[in-house]
Amino acid sequence: MSTLVGMCLNDRYRLDAQIGAGGMSTVYRAFDTTLERQVAVKLMHREIASDSDQLERFRREARSVAQLSHPHIVGVIDAGEEDGRPYIVLEYVEGETLKERIRRMGRLPIDEAIAYAIEIARALGAAHARAIVHRDIKPQNVLVDEEGSAKVTDFGIARSLEEEGLTADGRVLGTTDYVSPEQALGHDVDGQSDIYSLGVVLFEMLTGDVPFHGENQVSVAMKHVREDLPDVQVVRPDVSARLAAVLDRMTEKDLALRHPDADAVEADLEDALAAEAARTGTSTGEATAVLRTLPADARRRLPLRLRLRLPVLLFVLMIAVGAAAVYLIADQLGERTQRGTGPGTSTPAPGEEIISVKAKSANDFDPLGDDKEEHSEAAFRAVDQDSATAWTTESYTGNVLTKPNGDPPGVGLYVDAEPSVNGRRLEIQTPQPGWTMEIYGTRSRPTDVWPSDIWTKLGGGTVSKSKQSFKLDTADRRYRYYLVWITALPPNQDNVAITQLTLSAPKA
Repeated sequence: MSTLVGMCLNDRYRLDAQIGAGGMSTVYRAFDTTLERQVAVKLMHREIASDSDQLERFRREARSVAQLSHPHIVGVIDAGEEDGRPYIVLEYVEGETLKERIRRMGRLPIDEAIAYAIEIARALGAAHARAIVHRDIKPQNVLVDEEGSAKVTDFGIARSLEEEGLTADGRVLGTTDYVSPEQALGHDVDGQSDIYSLGVVLFEMLTGDVPFHGENQVSVAMKHVREDLPDVQVVRPDVSARLAAVLDRMTEKDLALRHPDADAVEADLEDALAAEAARTGTSTGEATAVLRTLPADARRRLPLRLRLRLPVLLFVLMIAVGAAAVYLIADQLGERTQRGTGPGTSTPAPGEEIISVKAKSANDFDPLGDDKEEHSEAAFRAVDQDSATAWTTESYTGNVLTKPNGDPPGVGLYVDAEPSVNGRRLEIQTPQPGWTMEIYGTRSRPTDVWPSDIWTKLGGGTVSKSKQSFKLDTADRRYRYYLVWITALPPNQDNVAITQLTLSAPKA
């Protein structure tokens, strides 16, 4: 195909360089001599053009993408035919593919990975709204332009849900590294298939590798059918439980449990990005641009410096430089590693031992709240073995845990006892006794749903002392997550504070 460089299609599009090739076509960087601009030309192979089905797929790509006008979709400019070979003219994106970016950088920064997933989800939402399923979402089909923005391309096997025939015969189309279980089995697919593939892309952005490897494409495809994705928090411990739960839902094999549509994915990812920015206080790469596009309810969680425009931000920083210095010092003092927290000062019961959990294993749990967060940035203080620090709930008026939804109301904090333990007791330390709670356990990653049958009640009662131990009824089952679900505030208090949660289990 290199001999075609220099050729001018229909006396308009001069092919300047080959920039990609696939089974159906070759892609060239070209120059539009009429409008004097660079474009990309996808030229179908001559031997493929004689295949009526392949030719129809190629033409369908042009028709499908021509319907879409979206900042995160590579747009179709023109289409034509030269010497029996059809071609499509697309906008030219200077940059690299997302796959090349992952290969170059390895694991992407967490907030940047979320940002790209949001942009891809927005592109899919636009396509699905027109009943167009991409069917081959993978990093190779996502271009990252010079400004860092993601654009989905190659709708070569996209199919309108209103069409029948070309892919209704059980053939598996798509790349098996990212293929959904239903697509791998040859079933009819809809937008939820693209959501699964996007979940695998997000996994790769976060970990630097695809979840499954095998001897051949069939073995990899069957792993998508039969095996759960590796736990992303095990592969990359600094991934938050919130983001891991979103990824788990995106890649659910049961369609009833997977996100129903791209809009739902986008909303969950936006929440995860806001939470990540609030947790770290910074943003990197494309995340900085995406943060500015978040809806108002998500932006409310961001630190002030990430919400303000630059001139206002500089003014605020100049006034608050002294306070900023104090904040930075406090932030450094508050840093915790991911090593075990150790046994602390608690004394285990005879035959038991204290479980040393990771320093960032504590997570707030506010499924009934507006923003789904309850001082998440301070959750680690409940396991840091420091009696001078505490995690607190937000303040509630009238001594009632008022929530916009949920009856009865509540809020909580859970600890990740990875990989799992048979918890016997949970010791709670608090400076404000008198509140009531229930203790639950689950082996599944928590989601923002309450009540939920993933949780098993293990105990509970009134925390009547500043240091009190509660026996857990686990029926000798091992649980990974242990939740303290607060149901009532202390008398004459507007919040609950937890200084330390200490879990113990039978000695090994």
